[in-house]
Amino acid sequence: MKTIFLSFIMAVLGFASAMGQSLVEKAATEYNNDKYPEALELYLQAAKEEGTSSDLYYNIGNTYYRMGDLGHAVLYYERALVMDPSNDDAATNLEFVNSKIQTRISEEKSFVVQVIDTVVESQTSNSWATIAAISFVLLVAAILLYAFSSVIALRKVGFFGGGILIVVTILSLMCAVSVKSRVEAHDKAVVVSPSVTLSTVPRTPKDKTEEAFILTSGNKVTIVDSVENKTGEAVQVWVEVKADDTHRAWLKKEHLERI
Repeated sequence: MKTIFLSFIMAVLGFASAMGQSLVEKAATEYNNDKYPEALELYLQAAKEEGTSSDLYYNIGNTYYRMGDLGHAVLYYERALVMDPSNDDAATNLEFVNSKIQTRISEEKSFVVQVIDTVVESQTSNSWATIAAISFVLLVAAILLYAFSSVIALRKVGFFGGGILIVVTILSLMCAVSVKSRVEAHDKAVVVSPSVTLSTVPRTPKDKTEEAFILTSGNKVTIVDSVENKTGEAVQVWVEVKADDTHRAWLKKEHLERI
């Protein structure tokens, strides 16, 4: 009887503990037990009911990767970085998954452009705005120092420091606007189908001459345009995308998910 009673108590305590867990905690438990479909369902439910975050999107990306779905893994790592560009774990995993994608087409950029993009995307728009505000306050202090100080050395500090702070303030504001516009543009998407042949026209290619190129799951593209094709009562949405400056074609909307 004691054994049965103790077992009953342990079961009740275990049930109470499980009930007290958040959806994310339950998902993490399933993930650690290699139950990835169950973990994914709980993570997605948490995103709907408890709100999204960079870490949550990162965990969803990890779960999709463990399930072998590279397209959705890339999608959620990208979403994690949109919410928090400083999420190094998401950036590292995104780079790793991208290295495994077949027929990957990535836009070639000059070294200078890559450096600029890296710096701009290293912070959120709010972070850049905060840096600009702090720089502006320091700029005002430098101007006051230059205007009212009787010490020549301090006046020089105020003058040259003010010049530097003007540049920092302007550049920070430009970065804030740039990051905000990139996020709000909502024109980036990821191919989530295993493989898709893009068309030179917004319809299924009739022959080889209308076939443009092939993209596989995980390729990131920029949405340029979209049209609706009606065949009787059926409506198909075709999206024109740009993989880089030389690769631009059409595919069905169902093959994509916006970041």
